Amino acid sequence: MLDDITRISSEFDSALASANTAAALDDLRVHYFGRKGGLIPALFSRLKEVPKEQKKDAGDALNKLRDRLESELKEKSERVTAEESARKQSRDIIDVTLPARIPHLGHLHPVTIIRREMETIFSEMGYSLDPGPEVESDWYNFEALNFTPDHPARDTQDTFFLDADAPPRGEGSGRLPYLLRTHTSNVQIRSMENHTPPVKVLSCGRVYRRDEITMRRSPMFHQAEGFLVDKGIHIGHLRATLEHFIKRLFGADSKMRMRPSFFPFTEPSAEVDMSCVFCKGAGCGTCSHTGWMEILGCGMIHPQVLRNVGIDPEEWSGFAFGLGLDRCAMIKFDIPNIRTLFENDLRVLQQF
Repeated sequence: MLDDITRISSEFDSALASANTAAALDDLRVHYFGRKGGLIPALFSRLKEVPKEQKKDAGDALNKLRDRLESELKEKSERVTAEESARKQSRDIIDVTLPARIPHLGHLHPVTIIRREMETIFSEMGYSLDPGPEVESDWYNFEALNFTPDHPARDTQDTFFLDADAPPRGEGSGRLPYLLRTHTSNVQIRSMENHTPPVKVLSCGRVYRRDEITMRRSPMFHQAEGFLVDKGIHIGHLRATLEHFIKRLFGADSKMRMRPSFFPFTEPSAEVDMSCVFCKGAGCGTCSHTGWMEILGCGMIHPQVLRNVGIDPEEWSGFAFGLGLDRCAMIKFDIPNIRTLFENDLRVLQQF
């Protein structure tokens, strides 16, 4: 019995020295004084087995051990609890004399950067900004823009149509469907309906088409549409406007060329290429070794489009152009995959 008391006393001293948290000290208390399995109660229960001539010495030694262990355990528990309470209070105290923490600021999305730059450029040229509605009727998205009834863009395989019907408009009969706009050209019709020429408007926003997600295509993307209607406007005004825009956005050394094309709402129509920003026109893999990159489509507003909104094409003329903001961001920031723009990867966004 005396040997066990000596051993337990030594083990307790070692365990007490290493217990430096309230939880550890509570575990130590349970280990030595717990009602079930505690070492000290177990020693007291063994006193009846000690021979009579040794019982007095064993009882005295056991009482002294119990009192010492209880006293030392209580003293350290009170000290550790006080220290933990002091540390918690110090954490809760706000030192108003410390310098303010600089807040973590977010980053502009690459498409937002391009949109803001483009809006600034055209605002300086006197253009109004109008994002227009994303849910549109067939009249504003197709019919008023001179799309024929059998045009592929009006097929459900290319356009997201909605269940609701829009009121009839124009010369067609019956009710026309609502849809998610396929381009920002709908703003061109709405602006010409609501404003008497001269009018200059730039519209930037989301558009939707039934495209598969690839490196260069997405069912939702961003587009910009600009147009101008005034007296005496010709294709030279269009070219000068686009050259100014491209040089401002991509650099003063950028070159531009126009190629004949076709769009239902412009006549004549053109595709616009700019010199490759990576090889400066020398030819590389990005531009298929041509030195040119397609950037936008444009043309003179079709006379029938002007008639559809009540503007006399004999008195007024205008031009329009449209481009993808996502493509501009990919070119300017050298982003090879359009999916990178929509994955919200902070490793990418924090670069802007």
